Amino acid sequence: MECGFPYARSIIAVWLKCLRHGKETETVRYYISSLAPAERTEDQWHGLIRGHWGGVENRNHWSRDTIWREDATRSRNPNLVGNLALLRNALLALVAEEREIYGTLPAFTEAMQADRRLPFNLITRNLCR
Repeated sequence: MECGFPYARSIIAVWLKCLRHGKETETVRYYISSLAPAERTEDQWHGLIRGHWGGVENRNHWSRDTIWREDATRSRNPNLVGNLALLRNALLALVAEEREIYGTLPAFTEAMQADRRLPFNLITRNLCR
């Protein structure tokens, strides 16, 4: 079956049942993988999915929200919010390359605030690659 994603070999559906405020809800979440279905057991698929979301929460969302307060954005303009999210993601990619120098994201942020030349140098250095 063709799904329109290059290299996709599996589509995994996970049914979730939650009890919230006394009401049971059921949700289906879909995941796409380049692995063939037979390459993993059901438990291994669940482990991969949990690991993926753990990584998203720990490495991405936590950084964007705790350090850059993304969830505190008050704007309801979808273009502005989307563009700011895009910039934060690009900054996370740049920071990943600088981990050896600064160590942590808060240390990186403090260094960028302390010396205004550092952000400019970081951007222009990456433009010329």
